[in-house]
Amino acid sequence: MKFNLVPGLCLALLLGTGVARAQLSVDVTDESGNDLNVAVPVMPTPQAMATPAGSTDVLGRQIAEVIAADLKGSGLFKPVGPGGIRAIGNDEVTAPQFEAWAASGAEALVQGYVRANANGELTVGCYLYDVALKSELTRQGYVIAPRDWRRAAHKCADAIYARLSGESPFFDSRIAYIAESGPKNRRIKRLAIMDSDGANHRFITNGQTLALTPRFSPDYKSIVYLSYLGSRPRIFIYDVAAGTQRLVTESANPTFSPRFSPDGKTILYSMAVAGNTDIYRISANGGTPQRLTNSPGIDTGGSFSPDGSKIVFESDRSGSQQIYVMNADGSGQQRVSFGGGRYATPEWSPRGDLIAFTRIAGNFRIGVMAPTGGNERLLTDSWQDEAPSWSPNGRVIQFFRTAQGNGKTGVWQVDLTGVNERRIPTPLDGSDPAWGPILP
Repeated sequence: MKFNLVPGLCLALLLGTGVARAQLSVDVTDESGNDLNVAVPVMPTPQAMATPAGSTDVLGRQIAEVIAADLKGSGLFKPVGPGGIRAIGNDEVTAPQFEAWAASGAEALVQGYVRANANGELTVGCYLYDVALKSELTRQGYVIAPRDWRRAAHKCADAIYARLSGESPFFDSRIAYIAESGPKNRRIKRLAIMDSDGANHRFITNGQTLALTPRFSPDYKSIVYLSYLGSRPRIFIYDVAAGTQRLVTESANPTFSPRFSPDGKTILYSMAVAGNTDIYRISANGGTPQRLTNSPGIDTGGSFSPDGSKIVFESDRSGSQQIYVMNADGSGQQRVSFGGGRYATPEWSPRGDLIAFTRIAGNFRIGVMAPTGGNERLLTDSWQDEAPSWSPNGRVIQFFRTAQGNGKTGVWQVDLTGVNERRIPTPLDGSDPAWGPILP
C-alpha cells in the first residue's frame, strides 16, 4: 500500500503491522515520572552505500537518534541509545536477543534497518518489541527518497507512540511560527516553518513586511497569516507547495488573528472599526466579511470547535478579558471563564474536549478548561507564557515564552500533565507558534 506524503515524496508501508501479544503500554495521564525504558540501537545496513543524504550506515544512526529524541520529548519514555549501547547486526532485526536487552533494563526495544535500493530510494524498517514477553508489537516499513529520512524516523516514532499509548501520533507534523530579530523598537518578524522537533527550518517571508499569527489549513497545504505593510493590515494565504501567496482581505482598520475553519472554507478574524473590535468571518477566497459579534468593547482571538459548530473567543465586555463561546453564526454568546485575573488567546483542542488559554494574573500562564468552563488547570508557571496551539492529537500544547529581563522569546511545548516541558530549537527568537495536523 502506498500513500503520498507531500508533492514529490512517496512513503510506502511495506511490512504491515504485527499482531500484539502483550499489554506493554504507557499512561499519558501519569505524572509520576515513571517513564518506560526503551532501547534504541543503531539501525544496521546490509551494505554501507553512499546516498545524497549520506552513507546508509550513518543514516542508520541518525534515524535512531531522531526516534529516541521524539520518544524522550513526549515525556512518556526513557530512551537509551543509540550511543552507549551495543550495536546489532542485520540478523538481529527480526530475532532480538531479548535476554541481553532485559539484563540492560530495557522494557521495550526498537530495532530496524536502512537499505539502499537500486532505484536510488531507501527502505527503512522499524520494529517494536516487548522485551519481557519476547514478542513483536508492531512493524513498519517505508520507501523514501534519501532526503526524507527524517520523515521515516518520525513515522517510526509515531507508530511506537501510538502502539504503546493508544493515542494518535504527532511527531510527523510541522510548525509555523514567527521568527523575530532586531531591536525591540524595530523588530523584524518573518513567517517560518519547521518540523515538530525544529529540524528542516526555512523562512517563508523576507521580513520586509511584518508577519503575525500564522495557522495551518486543515489539509496542510496552506498557512493563513496576518501581514502589516506600514499600518495597513492584510490577510494572506500562503501555498506551502507552490511557494506563492494570495490576498484574502485587507483594510485600513486594525486586524487580528486569522484562523481557518475546520473545513478550510472560511477565515475567522478580528477587526477594529470605530474603536470597537469584533469577530468577523470571510470566505477563504475573499469577498465580503460577515460580523459575528457586536457588543461594545474588544472581541478577539476566535477559534472554531473541531466540528465547526462553535467559536471560542475573548471579550472584555464584562470589564476584563474573559473567554466566551458562541455558535458559529454568532448566536448564543456565553461567558465560560470565571477565575481570577484575565483570560486571552483561547484555542479549541482538536479532540473537542478542552480549550487552551493564556491566563494573566501577575504573570502569564498556559492553562486548559472544559468548553463549558469547568475543570480549569494551569500547566505552566513562568513569567510570560502565551498563545497556545495544540498538537494534532490534542495531548501537547505549544506556546511561546518571553524571558524576564532580556525579552527574548522562544517556542516551548508542555503536555497536559504540566510536568513535561521542552524548548524547540529555532535559529532566531520565536513567537506565535502554530502546530499543523499530522502529515499524510
